[in-house]
Amino acid sequence: MANQALIVGATGITGSNLAEHLLSLGGWDVLGLSRSQSRIPGVKTLGCDLTDAASVKTAIGDARPTHVFITAWSRQDTEAQNCIVNGAIVRNVLDALAGRGVKHVALTTGTKHYLGPFESYAKTQPETPFREEQERLPGENFYYVQEDEVFAAAARDGFTWSIHRPHTLIGYAVGNAMNMAATLAVYATICKETGRDFVFPGSPQQWQAATDVTDVRVLAHHLAWAATHKEAANLAFNVVNGEIFRWKWLWPRLAAYFGLEAAAYPGTPNTLEDQMKDASDIWDGIVQTHGLQPNKLSHVASFWHSDADLGRQIETFNDMGRSRKLGFMEYQETLQSFTDAFDRLRADRIIP
Repeated sequence: MANQALIVGATGITGSNLAEHLLSLGGWDVLGLSRSQSRIPGVKTLGCDLTDAASVKTAIGDARPTHVFITAWSRQDTEAQNCIVNGAIVRNVLDALAGRGVKHVALTTGTKHYLGPFESYAKTQPETPFREEQERLPGENFYYVQEDEVFAAAARDGFTWSIHRPHTLIGYAVGNAMNMAATLAVYATICKETGRDFVFPGSPQQWQAATDVTDVRVLAHHLAWAATHKEAANLAFNVVNGEIFRWKWLWPRLAAYFGLEAAAYPGTPNTLEDQMKDASDIWDGIVQTHGLQPNKLSHVASFWHSDADLGRQIETFNDMGRSRKLGFMEYQETLQSFTDAFDRLRADRIIP
């Protein structure tokens, strides 16, 4: 009998790449629980409002998935609201599936587990590399609330669980709030079209410090691995490429992909939101000139989110020892993570 996956947030950057991976493996039926329709062939979409328990229960109907992958979140104005809404998303799904024989639940959170929520993001200075056994930070964090919902449901229903903490996600997606690859591709395209300097927008600390990122394909593979290997049960995992780099090394290589010269770093932040505040009409013109898919700038680029990552004033990278010891050995070159995503954005006429 095939495993049946229920991917919560199946149209996001993580959910869509996970769906593609599971289907490529064979032996998986894939259900997608989301507000919008999945564009991945082979995924059956169960449409609902994840924040509404009744809507979730109706959408799930009589489905009996063996594995649940929770990859969704909804940004709110305050962290207190984030905790309420995002905790409810997890609870709504797992309550609807209570008593149906779920074997494993995988929850994707992120490095804000160590850095804190948006309201106090990177205001502490935890020791690097981040390790899974580090204690939770004081204060509210919706990642902790989501974890606790998984733990409570596991105690009730007897399934195993895994927690996955990626760093900055790099990969193919459109219309996703956390997609740095698309954001930097749009920024580079606008710089090339207008003659603007392609200047690193972040802090001096991020320009100089060691860091890492997570190719979403590595995350998808890690989710599938943990869900099907008993040695990974009931553990939290960092998930990153395995390569440590510095932005001062990577930036000119990204520039070269677009046929640009990287501008000299000015030594102070020059945020993308500030640089691109007048760029909506420019982007519309680029779309028209190059015959691109008719996406608005706000749909393909999330300047605020990349600014948060690139503006940090502390060093941030993650230890992968726990996964390596248990047999997950994937490694991904970071430059190729970006260029593969750029190639696919070009092939789909998202960028010229």
